[in-house]
Amino acid sequence: MSGSRIVALGHYQPPKVLTNDDLAVLVDTDDEWIRSRVGIRTRHIAEGETLVDLATEAAQKALARSGRTAADVDLVVVATCTAIERSPNTAAAVAARLGVKAPAAYDINTVCSGFSYALATADHAIRAGAARTALVIGAERMSDTLDWTDRTTCVIFGDGAGAAVVEAQEDGAEPGIGPVVWGSEPEKSDAVVITGWDPVISQQGQSVFRWATTQIAPLARQACEKAGIDPSELKGFVPHQANLRIIDAIARKLGAPDAVVARDVVDSGNTSAASIPLAFSKLVERGELSPGDPVLLFGFGGGLAYAGQVVRCP
Repeated sequence: MSGSRIVALGHYQPPKVLTNDDLAVLVDTDDEWIRSRVGIRTRHIAEGETLVDLATEAAQKALARSGRTAADVDLVVVATCTAIERSPNTAAAVAARLGVKAPAAYDINTVCSGFSYALATADHAIRAGAARTALVIGAERMSDTLDWTDRTTCVIFGDGAGAAVVEAQEDGAEPGIGPVVWGSEPEKSDAVVITGWDPVISQQGQSVFRWATTQIAPLARQACEKAGIDPSELKGFVPHQANLRIIDAIARKLGAPDAVVARDVVDSGNTSAASIPLAFSKLVERGELSPGDPVLLFGFGGGLAYAGQVVRCP
């Protein structure tokens, strides 16, 4: 096979919406403080829904939109950093819910860059002939990791999931998923941590901000170069939805004046590995991108790990 392509996308968010005013009752903060620092006004919080529930809902929507069924899927990959169960992994549990028979199934944890890592490994498996149709899912219950008395973190994160159906292309077709640019700076891995049996997230906000706003744009341009396009040709840019200031800073430096920039963080908060497919799916659903449009996906954050690739819009 000459490569793979995204056939369809789907997303799901739990119905409970937590506003900035709601948070002001819980912790010393207010709407102006939150918006001025991270640009978020609402986030979705799961109640009575598991991580597997969120992932399955998004995957079902992606499958329905693709016209494929569970019988067509032979690989399931879930990117998450909030799985509670160590076995079975989330991918296997989702496959069981969907009725996928005998798939390869594994989870990936590179935190906020997880979806781009998962998409790359699925693309590599398809290129190698080890799979033909994959479900690639980013899903998180970040609310499980929050200290609701810590205003530096509890105002930022939300829950949700996004999924993509990825399938092989025949020889000679233009690849729908470009080469990945990925890596990490492990010496800075303590900048974002989720620790303990009762996990709590903490981060060095200023360090992450400086790293993201200075290092990510050049790496994103490398992903465009590997795909054989200039950033000015991009029709969409879907970065990890870390916070609005980071997104806008990277977008300014990227050099993609005609690209629609995903800013779903305003309504969804930071959903870690779910943020890219969630935001991408919404742009497609609203008609802001067209089939075949070149779109740059780029994840970055905990680890400090990063990954990105140019894809063609389904």
